Amino acid sequence: MTVDYVHGYSERETRRLRDQADTLAALLHGGTAYPDGSRVLEVGCGVGAQTVHLVANSPGARVTAVDVDGDSLARARARVAAEHPGAMVEWHRADLYDLPFPEASFDHLFVCFVLEHLPEPGRALSVLRRLLRPGGTATVIEGDHGSAVFHPDSPHARAVIDHQIRLQAAAGGDALIGRRLQPLLTAAGYDDVTVRPRTVYADRTRPGMVDGFTRHTFIPVFESLGDDALAMGSTTEEDWRRGIADLYRTAEDGGTFHYTFFKATAVNPPSGKPR
Repeated sequence: MTVDYVHGYSERETRRLRDQADTLAALLHGGTAYPDGSRVLEVGCGVGAQTVHLVANSPGARVTAVDVDGDSLARARARVAAEHPGAMVEWHRADLYDLPFPEASFDHLFVCFVLEHLPEPGRALSVLRRLLRPGGTATVIEGDHGSAVFHPDSPHARAVIDHQIRLQAAAGGDALIGRRLQPLLTAAGYDDVTVRPRTVYADRTRPGMVDGFTRHTFIPVFESLGDDALAMGSTTEEDWRRGIADLYRTAEDGGTFHYTFFKATAVNPPSGKPR
């Protein structure tokens, strides 16, 4: 099943993904490390933005990284080879719903910023659970655009975010999926589901977060979608530009920005346990 990645595959998007992963590495990957020799499946690895942090935190793990896009995989392979030349990573181009692995092939599953793009995220989680050994763990991370809170507040900026949410929904995804992780994982048959918020806050006292997240991660998502929003007829060029400008205002002196990611962990039930 081919999924429409709403943000596209441009060099600019590659840089945005890398900036996001590097800025948020401690926030998102904190507490995630796998034992030496364990088999880890990363689905939707894209350009390797998260893969480099997985192998940095778990240098002795054997990572299998999968993506449907061949060009993204090539970029991921090159980056990991450059930054972690000894990393044990196998690369596979494959569809999430038709992965070439037997059941119970992996000890751990890592899925980051993937479910938001899928029309059937619950089905995807069920398919992936079958690839985990009994007692194996899943880690799932997603954002939620409804969690964005900023100052100065602006109806134009909020309208830009709302347009992106609608565009992603039209493509079959859900930009608000972070709040759904617990029920999605539970319905897919996982046990011990725990979800914790991972909050980003940026103001002038945290310049690294202002630059790395607000300016170079969050706002570029919306800048790249202006033509699509205009084509939908849901905004005007003037309103769109005003909204983007007001988002940038939150990254200036006196501005603040808040966003919440949701990180879920869960366990594949032991064999024989009713599901």
